[in-house]
Parts: sequence; structure tokens; C-alpha cells
Amino acid sequence: MFEEFQSVILPALSVFGDNRYIQALLAVALSLVAGWMFDRIIITALKNLASRTRFDLDDHVIGLLHTPIYSSILLLGIASATLILSPPELYLNIGFSLLQSIALFVWVVFLLRSNRIMLTSIASNEKRIKIVHHQTLPLFLNLINIVIVILTVYFLFSAWNIDMTAWLASAGIVGIAVGFAAKDTLANLFSGVFIMADAPFKIGDFIVLDTGERGEVTHIGIRSTRILTRADVEITVPNALMGNTKIINESGGPHEKHRCKVSVGVAYGSDIDKVREILMAIGNAEENVCTNPPPQVRFRLFGASSLDFDLLIWIANPRLRGRVVDSLNCEIYRQFNEQAIEIPYSKQDLYIKELPARDA
Repeated sequence: MFEEFQSVILPALSVFGDNRYIQALLAVALSLVAGWMFDRIIITALKNLASRTRFDLDDHVIGLLHTPIYSSILLLGIASATLILSPPELYLNIGFSLLQSIALFVWVVFLLRSNRIMLTSIASNEKRIKIVHHQTLPLFLNLINIVIVILTVYFLFSAWNIDMTAWLASAGIVGIAVGFAAKDTLANLFSGVFIMADAPFKIGDFIVLDTGERGEVTHIGIRSTRILTRADVEITVPNALMGNTKIINESGGPHEKHRCKVSVGVAYGSDIDKVREILMAIGNAEENVCTNPPPQVRFRLFGASSLDFDLLIWIANPRLRGRVVDSLNCEIYRQFNEQAIEIPYSKQDLYIKELPARDA
């Protein structure tokens, strides 16, 4: 490869004379001029185009491009000068490996900075990819940085002609051992990523677990999810369990409104129209009950000792359920007492058919 590169560079610079030192200096000078022209013309034009867009991401990336491209052009000039001077093969190989390492380092710094800027911009955008947000930003940032570093190490070893077969085999064995040792942690990790991608619930939602716990989601992490119950007790559930259990999201659906049901029974013989009217008035009078959809009353069942009614209402947020049900139950009891509507309760009457005879 060195000979082919040299056969191209030397004829191009032979017009400036046969002095190799002058040709080497000219190669470096031309690279400086090319880098300056690129910076002044192409980068400036790209910055002007980027300033007309509504996004800031392209402005930051173009601003970062100056250093790696300018450095690459300069390093190309130094490599050309090295070929022109024709040092011994050992020094030539070391020189090229060193130049490749410097160029690799410059581009790696650019990729790491661009990765942070790109992911931060995506996480800050309201129309972002759902899986990338402020909580998952460190995860994806670290994963991509690890991939960049691994590839950098590979290309760095290749630049110095170091065989990586043994290293790759060792890394594979270590990876298998770590996978078996941390299988539960990895299961939680992948489940956390899938939960964030699928988004069955989000922070602030009220959910009910398969085991009966109900609360507000306060944190969705990589390893676990935290739920704060109405008793201010925090429950931490591993993501592996969250991903394999049935979860009721009371805040899900097209809107956050939540429907509540207040059941009450009245005695047989009660005026059902009057009962319906009272329940509707109570539902409409409650300030925390939504007017759209409006409250509804349903006659559900002829019970064993009562006529069973349901007052169906909608509330703006699931966390209000306990307060609203308490207020409605109290008002129903008061109104039924005032209107002489009996609320039956379970009772048993004992009839004695015959008393035993008393002994004389």
C-alpha cells in the first residue's frame, strides 16, 4: 500500500523539483491550505444552511466537524511527507500506525460528543422516540459509548498490526461467565428496556398489580419500578416481574378520567323512580364528578333482600377515587334517611314453633 501511495504522491510533487525535503514541506503546506479552505468555505456554508433550520442538532454537529476533518487533512499531508522522505520501513510502519492512532482518537472524540448531543436532543424533543427520554438517556448514552470504545480498541490494534484473535476469544469466555452470573440482573435490564419501549404505563399513572397493590408509578428504572401506594408506602418491583404479570392501568386509555361505581340497595317496595332521581342529584352535586360524561344510574339486580342500584360517575384522576366515594356514600345515606328510603341489611328472624314443656 505504501508503494502505491508513494507512486501517486511523488509524480504529483515532482513538478516542484527533485528535492524530497522541499516536496515534503509542500505536501504539509498544501494540506494546511486545503484544511483552511475547507474550514472557510465548506464548513461556513454548512453552518449558514444549518442556521436556517428549526433544529439545533445540525448546528452542534457541524460545529464539531471542524476539528476532525481539519486534523484528518493535516495528518494526510504529514503521511504524504513521510512517504516522500522514504524513511526505513520500520520507522515508516511506526509513523503510519502513530498517524492512524491520532486520527482515530480525533474521530472518536467527535463521535462521543456527537452521540451525547444527538441523544440529548432526542430526549428533549416532545415528538421524540418514546424509548429515549430523560430517564433512559444515560442507558443509551453509555451503551453507544461502549460500542464506540470497543470498535476504537479494535481499529487501534489493527493499526498497530496486533492480532486480536486471543483477545476476542477471552472476551467471549468472560461474556459467557458474566451472563450466567448476572442472569437475573440482565433479565431486569432487558425487561426495563422493553417496558420503556412498549410504555404500558408511565410515571404518574395509577396501576393495580396482579397481587392487588394499587398506587402511583413514581420511577421506572433500568432494574426496577417503584409504586407509591395511597398509604404512602413505596413498593419496588423488579422489572422482570413487571414484564411478566398482568397490570391494570387506571390512567390508561384515551384520557386519564377514571370511572367509579357506588353501589347501594333499597328495600323492596321503594319508589325506584325516586331512588334514581336522588342518586342522579347526588352525582351531579359532587364537585369532583365530571360533567362529561355525565353521571348515570343503573338498576342492576333484584337481590335477596334489596333492589340493587349503581351510581356510575367519572372523576378527573384515579387518585380522587377514595375521597369521592366517601363523599357520595355519606350523602346517599343522609338523603335516603331524609326521604324515608330504607337501606336493608342482612338480618335473620328466629321463629320458635314450640317451647319445651316445663318439668313439674
